[in-house]
Formats: sequence, structure tokens, C-alpha cells
Amino acid sequence: MDFDALLLSRLQFAFVVAFHILFPAFTIGLAAFLAVCEGLWLKTGREVFKRLYLHWVKIFALAFAMGVVSGVVMSYQFGTNWSVFADKTGSVLGPLLGYEVLTAFFLEATFLGVMLFGWNKVGPGLHFVATCAVAVGTSISAFWILSANSWMQTPAGFAIDAVTGNFYATDWVAVVFNPSFPSRYVHMMLAAFATTASVILAAGAWQMLRDRASEPTRWQTRMAAGTLAVLMPLQILAGHWSGEVAYEHQPAKIAAIEAWCDSAAVQGTAIVAWPADNECGFETLELPGTSPFLFPGAEGELKGLKDFGEGETPPIWMIFWSFRIMVGAGLVMLVIGYWGVWKWWRGSLDRPGLFHWLAVPSGTLGFIAVLTGWITAEVGRQPWTVYGHLLTADSLAPVSAGEVATSLLVFMLVYAIVFTAGAIYMARIATRGFGDDRSPPAGERRRAPGSPLGSVGDPAQLTGDIAAAE
Repeated sequence: MDFDALLLSRLQFAFVVAFHILFPAFTIGLAAFLAVCEGLWLKTGREVFKRLYLHWVKIFALAFAMGVVSGVVMSYQFGTNWSVFADKTGSVLGPLLGYEVLTAFFLEATFLGVMLFGWNKVGPGLHFVATCAVAVGTSISAFWILSANSWMQTPAGFAIDAVTGNFYATDWVAVVFNPSFPSRYVHMMLAAFATTASVILAAGAWQMLRDRASEPTRWQTRMAAGTLAVLMPLQILAGHWSGEVAYEHQPAKIAAIEAWCDSAAVQGTAIVAWPADNECGFETLELPGTSPFLFPGAEGELKGLKDFGEGETPPIWMIFWSFRIMVGAGLVMLVIGYWGVWKWWRGSLDRPGLFHWLAVPSGTLGFIAVLTGWITAEVGRQPWTVYGHLLTADSLAPVSAGEVATSLLVFMLVYAIVFTAGAIYMARIATRGFGDDRSPPAGERRRAPGSPLGSVGDPAQLTGDIAAAE
């Protein structure tokens, strides 16, 4: 393998994206969870929902900040390592990324201040509006980012200047709502909600195992298990929908994911594959005859890898196994969700046992699924940056391998220190239990409408809890 500027630039971008995507995937779902908790508190007046909100909003603030920082670093690479790509596609992708800032980031940043520091500055109803605005803002941000990325996967509504080779939009509706965007947006949003649910469930399970269970712990465990049980079947359907769209527009990606070597009218699904000395370079153990169920709309022969030209197929091993890891992680989350709901129904969810021991490491599965799913999508697009129109090799800036290698090493060092420390810090806050949450001073209490118990903390309380978290 030749570690030239192209490969190193791809590795650098992949490294930065891998860190960045973890935080939006978590904050999208966590913002929705906070909105639900505050809404339930205002509706019922039950103190437990306020305590849940005050506990998890600290983690949200940290995750949101780290997501912003890592996202800024990622955007700079368009101008450093991928300036040719930025120049050729800027007329299309630039406005989409700009709309993300104008419609989402400004909304999030404005109301985040009210959400974190406005407890004693605005009324409970207006504070709830601010929380909902932040939750909506995270969803809008995902909308524009997924639209831009999906356009690179299935470009539509554009033309290419015959002189400069630059892309420009001819139909903005077709650009935004390109063929793969609806399915990929639904798939990503469900992944974000499920990821957050698995983390909240893991934190609750850990608290129960450490004998730190409280009423908020029991509520968060039930809410998270129920969310997984509801969302994971929908996620499987959304993933199938996304696969059907990918087959229609990116058949080489599907051939690599399914390990189809030869073309055939009916194909199977490979369970495992291993290297072999043959034309395709692998042998498989497969379930035969699955393609009519997976791709019911397919007509004619399903193309195998041998029927694509040289350099037109993605790296098979990476996306073959990343896809299976993603599916495996999702299936385990499905089982954990239904197991938790079953234990809830049986009245044994609050008793520590095997379920709780397995739920704790399962808190990482959402992140694993997001990362491997992103690898499947992005590596599966290769060798193109804009599928079928702009090669990755033709998108690179005139940079040397030494320059990219140096910056990559710096990124790896800084990220390993800063973001690892941040993740550990958030994990300690999440798992410490609710017995350590300090109530706001008596003189700083505000009652929720119709609630004898409703009180919220002041901004100093919130920031002080973050600084004092153990």
C-alpha cells in the first residue's frame, strides 16, 4: 500500500469524521430526550423528570461543544486537502452547507444559551420552547448535512460547465431531495435516537449494578428500553429502504456488500467471506436465493463484481465487514430493547442481573453502528467523490504526502487527548447516579405551572454541577 498524498488525505478526513459524527449522533437524540423530559415535567409536575433533565443537560452541553469543535476542523479540510473538490462542487454544496449554518446552527446556538442559562431569566414555558428549538435545530442541521452528502452519493438537479468542469445547480429541489436523501435521512435520524437510548439505558444499568438506583434511574431505564423496542424495527425497515435505493443508483456498492462475484438473475447473501485464489479473490458462505426479498424491484440480472470495469468497484473487504458489524450491532440493540421491555412488564427491570451487565457494554453499540454504517456508505462510494462524475483522485489539492502525514499525526495526538478526556468525563457524569445531583438553593426555585414540586435550578447551579462532576 502506497501512503501517498491521496491515501493520507482520505485517512485524515476519515479520522476527523469518525470523531465528529459520534457527537451529532448523540446530541440529536439527547436533545429530543431533554425536550420530552421537560415537557413531561411541565405536564405532570413530577420532580423526577426535572431531575432527569438537569442531569442529562450537562452531558448535552459538553457533547454539543465537542461536536462543534470537531466539525469546524473537518470543514477546513475542504480548503486544504480537497480544494479541487471544493472548487468544482462549491456552487452546489456551498449553499447547502451555508443553509445548515443559517437555519440550524444559529437556531441551536441562540436557544442553547436560553436552555443552559435562562432558568431564572425566562418562564418555564419559554424555557421549554428553547429546549424544543434546540432539538429541532439539531434535526435541521442533520437535514442539510445529509442532503449534501446524499447528493454526492446520488447527484441530481445539476449540470457541468463544459469549459471549467465545475458543477452548478439547475434544479435546487432535485439537488436537496436527491434520490438517496429521504431514506438516508430517516436512517440517520433513527440511528441517532437509538444511539442515545442505548447510552441512557447503559448509564441506568450501571447505576443499578452499583446500587445507585433512584426514581430517575428507573424512569430513564424504562424510557430507553421502550425507545429501543419501538425504533429498532423501524430502523431495520429504513435500512432496507436505503439498500434498495443504493442498488438502484450504486450497484457496485451493493455487489461488494453482498459479495456477488458473478452476475445472476437470483443472488444470495453472503454470511461470511474469506480470501481465495480465484477471479474475484474470495469465497463465501451464503444464504441462497435472498435477492428477490431484498431487492424485489430489481429487473434482469443482478450485476456481480466481475461485470464492473477495473477501478469501478469499492474496496470489498472494508464495506463487506463494516456492513455486517453495523447490522449485528443493530440486532443486539433490538434484542436489548425487547428484553428490557419484557423485564419491565414482568416487574424485574429494577433488579440487577444479566440484562444489566449486558446493557452496559451495549451502550457503545449505537456508536459502533453509526461508524460502520458511515464507512459502508462512504467507502462504498469509491472511487468517486461525486458518484459517477468526479473521481476522488481528481478531487485532491496539490499537497505533499509529508504535509498531510504531519497534520494527520497532530490531529491524532490532539484528538486522542482532548476527545478521549471529554468522553470519559461525560461517562462519569452519566454513570454517577442521581444521589449526587444537588438541588438548587431554596431562594432560586421556580415552580412549574400546577406543580407543587416543580423547581428548577439557576445557571450557576447548572455550570457548577458540570465543573464539580466526578
